Amino acid sequence: MTLTPITMKRPLCGRQVGAIGLGCMSFGGIYGSTTRDESLACLSAAHDLGMDHLDVAEIYGMGLSEEIIGEWLRRTNAPVTLATKAGIYPHPSRDFRNDEASVRASLEGSLKRLGRDHVELFYIHRRDQRIPVEDVMGTLGKFIDEGKIGAIGLSEVAPSTIRRAHAAHPVAAVQSEYSLWTRQPELGVLQTCRELGITFVAFSPVGRGIFADSFPKREDFPEGDFRTANPRFMEPNYAANRAIIAGFQDFCRARGWSTAAAAIAWTLDQGDDILPIPGTRTAKNLADCAQADRIRFTDEDRTEIARLLPVGFAHGDRYSDVQIVGVERYC
Repeated sequence: MTLTPITMKRPLCGRQVGAIGLGCMSFGGIYGSTTRDESLACLSAAHDLGMDHLDVAEIYGMGLSEEIIGEWLRRTNAPVTLATKAGIYPHPSRDFRNDEASVRASLEGSLKRLGRDHVELFYIHRRDQRIPVEDVMGTLGKFIDEGKIGAIGLSEVAPSTIRRAHAAHPVAAVQSEYSLWTRQPELGVLQTCRELGITFVAFSPVGRGIFADSFPKREDFPEGDFRTANPRFMEPNYAANRAIIAGFQDFCRARGWSTAAAAIAWTLDQGDDILPIPGTRTAKNLADCAQADRIRFTDEDRTEIARLLPVGFAHGDRYSDVQIVGVERYC
C-alpha cells in the first residue's frame, strides 16, 4: 500500500492540523469486531498519512478505543491533536449528564486511558437539557484553568446552543454528521460556526460506508453493528439509496477517484473551516481517505455531483427513533 501524506491543513484549537482527521469509534467495535493489532496498525498508517488529529470518546467501546490510542501513543510518542468526549452514559439506562461530577470523572478516566494529563480538545458529546449550557461551559472552563483540556467542543447541538455557549466561553469546535447524504448542518450550524470562527468537524463523511466503491452487504453486518437498526440501511430504503448512489460511483470511477475519497473531498470543498474525520478499522482503507487531499473539483464536477445526489436525496432518517435521542433537532 502506497501512502502519500496529505498536505492540506485545517484550523483546530489554535493550530493547523491535517485537513483529514481520524474518527476512532470503530476501534470500539461499533461496526464489528476488530483486533488490537489491527487498530494499532490503523493508527500508525494514519500518522504516516499526516492524519494528526484523532477523535475518540469515552463511550466508544466503553473506553476501549481510548485504551488503544493510549497504547499507541506510549509506543510511538507521536505528536497528535487529541479530542475526546463525555456526556453519554449507558448505565443503568442510557442518559446524558453534563453535571461537573459526572463530566470530571469521565475526563479523568479518559486521561488515564489515553496516558495523558491533558487533551487538546474536550467535547460535550450530548447536551444535558436539565443544565443550562452556560453552567456547562463554566465547568469546562475550570478544566482549562486546571490544565486538563486545551479547548472546548460541542457535539450534535443546535445553532442556538452554540451561540449561548460561545457567549459564556469560546467554543473551538462543533461536530455533527455531515456528508453528501446528511446535509442538516447547512441549515444553521455551519453558518453559525463560520460567523463565530468555530471549526466544524464533520463525522461520517463517507456515510457510514455507503460511499464506498462497493456497497456494504446487510448480511455481512455483524451483531451489534450500528447500521442494522439505521433507517437508511434498512429495506426498502437501502435499495433505493444504492440505486441513487450507483451513479455517483460511476462518476468517480470515470475520473479515477475512489468513491470514498470523492465523498470526503466534497466535504472539504464546502469550506476551509470544515475538518472531516472519516473512521475505519483498518489501515488499508486509509489510503483511499487520504486521496481526497488531492482531488480538486471543477465547477462542472460540482454541478454533476449536485445532479446525481441532490440535497435531501437519502431515503430514511439518519438515525432511528432510539439512535436520535439526545441530538438537538432545530429545524
